[in-house]
Amino acid sequence: MSQKNMGRMAQDMKREIIAIIGEMKDPRLGTGLNTVTRLDVTPDLDVAKVYISVMANPEGPGPVVKALNKASGHVRTEVSRRMHIRKAPRFIFVEDDGAAYAEHINRILQELNEKEQANQPKED
Repeated sequence: MSQKNMGRMAQDMKREIIAIIGEMKDPRLGTGLNTVTRLDVTPDLDVAKVYISVMANPEGPGPVVKALNKASGHVRTEVSRRMHIRKAPRFIFVEDDGAAYAEHINRILQELNEKEQANQPKED
């Protein structure tokens, strides 16, 4: 399958997985913001790694990723049914810490900016 078709299929799978996760009623998923940030599919469509960003969850992303990995069979069946494909890849859900890293960098930059403003002499 060409690279262009693989990218399109990955985007379609990502869209379906977002919809399926939104419909799931598992209490471990919580009411936080669970977002699929990226989906990497192997060329033979055997395994797909799904990166999940979890925000506003007091217990952190661990329980959400664990619950999604437990429900990966359900997600696989639903993706196969909705996309009308015979063989859907095995989904492995992984925490994506990109948003947390960006927040950390913004906090550091804000602290540096505050220190710089405090060290500047005041003009009358």
